[in-house]
Amino acid sequence: MSSLQWLQGTIIWDMQWRDAIDILVIWWIAYRMYLVLRGTRALQSLIGLLGLGFLYVLSQRAQLYAVGWLLDKFFVYIVLAVLILFQTDIRRGLARAGGGLFSGVSGREQPQFSEELVQAVFSLASRRIGALIVLERDASLNELVESSHRLDAVVSQDLLVSIFHPTSPLHDGAVVLQKGRMAAAKVFLPLSLTQDIARYFGTRHRAALGLSEETDAVVLVVSEERGTVSLVHHGALTPVPDTNALREQLQAIFQPSSSGRAWTWGKA
Repeated sequence: MSSLQWLQGTIIWDMQWRDAIDILVIWWIAYRMYLVLRGTRALQSLIGLLGLGFLYVLSQRAQLYAVGWLLDKFFVYIVLAVLILFQTDIRRGLARAGGGLFSGVSGREQPQFSEELVQAVFSLASRRIGALIVLERDASLNELVESSHRLDAVVSQDLLVSIFHPTSPLHDGAVVLQKGRMAAAKVFLPLSLTQDIARYFGTRHRAALGLSEETDAVVLVVSEERGTVSLVHHGALTPVPDTNALREQLQAIFQPSSSGRAWTWGKA
């Protein structure tokens, strides 16, 4: 093999090696961005922006000059508008990513729930004691927790009933569960501005809908006036008639792949 052939082979191998590293770095950045925005409304906006980018490239290839000119002029303003509208979601996502930047990309701990939670919700409903319980999922709720009364306690029926009792100083607001533990109490949630909410729904239901519209959290609401239980997720409110229905709905949300086998509460 001549020196020229060896040099050409080395350059080709080097380019392939660099290309592989380049692709891996881009994939890692894209995956981290997905983890940052997962569970927030900003992720939907990002998907929309990617669609506009694809349309822009397509307009250039198909020589659609008017469409390309329009997207070229307004693309920067669209990005700025998204950053302004969803700055809260992006800030929460970046804070969550900063805390676990170098953690593994897999093995995310699944939330754990016990029978204590189910029994507590319907015990409160039977006594017509209003309650608001938030179950964190992918979107971090640390910003809400940090400005409230920290607990870090095991989920307990007695403790939940005591917190939401009208004489308790912590009964106002919500209790937030993170990683299967009661992280905080007296947490105030953002109210929904949707006009389609039924008039008989009070502040608790509006707060539950407001949080579920901004994050992927699951919120359990106990109505003080009617003694009913509702599950709120992704901006939808679903009445829950009994404990079995609540177990099934939580299982479908948190462990969708476990359908067809028994599910033991409180165990990973």
